[in-house]
Amino acid sequence: MHEHAVSTNKGLIEDIIPFSSLSQDISAEYFPGCFIAPAFIDLQIYGAYKRLFAVYPQGESLDKLKDYCYLGGAAHCLPTVATNATEVFHKSIDAIRNYWDGGGEGILGLHIEGPWISNAKRGAHVESFIHAPTLTEVKELLNYGKEVVKIITLAPEVCRQEIIDYIRSQDVIISAGHSNATYKQADEGFARGIRTATHLYNAMSGLQHREPGLVGAIFDNDNVMASIIPDGYHVDYAAIRIAKKILGNRLFVITDAVTETNEGYYQHYLAGDKYESAGILSGSALTMLGAMQNLVQYVNIDLGEALRMCGLYPAKVLGLHRELGKIAKGFKAKMLVMNENLEIVQRIA
Repeated sequence: MHEHAVSTNKGLIEDIIPFSSLSQDISAEYFPGCFIAPAFIDLQIYGAYKRLFAVYPQGESLDKLKDYCYLGGAAHCLPTVATNATEVFHKSIDAIRNYWDGGGEGILGLHIEGPWISNAKRGAHVESFIHAPTLTEVKELLNYGKEVVKIITLAPEVCRQEIIDYIRSQDVIISAGHSNATYKQADEGFARGIRTATHLYNAMSGLQHREPGLVGAIFDNDNVMASIIPDGYHVDYAAIRIAKKILGNRLFVITDAVTETNEGYYQHYLAGDKYESAGILSGSALTMLGAMQNLVQYVNIDLGEALRMCGLYPAKVLGLHRELGKIAKGFKAKMLVMNENLEIVQRIA
């Protein structure tokens, strides 16, 4: 839509009207040569500015995380804690709940990645914490994290059906990841209601001609969405292009960004423009803006679709696609003004 204005009122988009229809009494800002896009949403990010959230589960860490995301075009994010001690999960839940109680915005909840994952596909996750859960353990964690825990990444082959059923009954999204599932095991998990997968290709059983694995099951199921990390290290850009052709609007972006730290269970250090832990790739140094730019420049994805992969589709995963991820009447006025070089000129939040 060209030569239109977006009218906002009290944080919501009130209307989208042609410039020619603007009243002289309305205060307006003009951005020649620019376009307006919905702000991004990052559903998997671990920390920023040397404050890994799992190490510093405090309001200050959330402020820094929000600032990092905001500068990178994301108005909302889901702080993530990898396989860890129960105490760390509890403190992270407390920090987010206190942040909300204090009026903090932009933090959508908590993404817990592990510890109910495959040891064979643990990647940089701490091996000593990895295990199959009991129903009692799951109930205790989700009761403590009620309304805060939004996504749990787990390996479907590690968790019994009653575990999957219970998590889903608590309105928590299950994402299949760090999994060595066979195609059959993954397909059974999807049949039980798992609708999302964590960082496609990474830390999961790959597509082989005699055993299609988790990747094959994701490709083959029209109801499953999958995140991907477009930094050029986690996944080759050609593999992203192939996945996009198959998955279409089921593929969405995460940064999987970590930060430098030498405390806690995860020792991340910057290696070029990615992070490693004990020599293992452990996280990206992406922002959502950088991810979007990579999709356009290196994967040859249409700009509009790249924007949707960074905004609308993550909103759909969380069921927020009727209020976030679009520039439309009634949606939240979380927007980016960008120039022809895909740089942010102004953030509207």
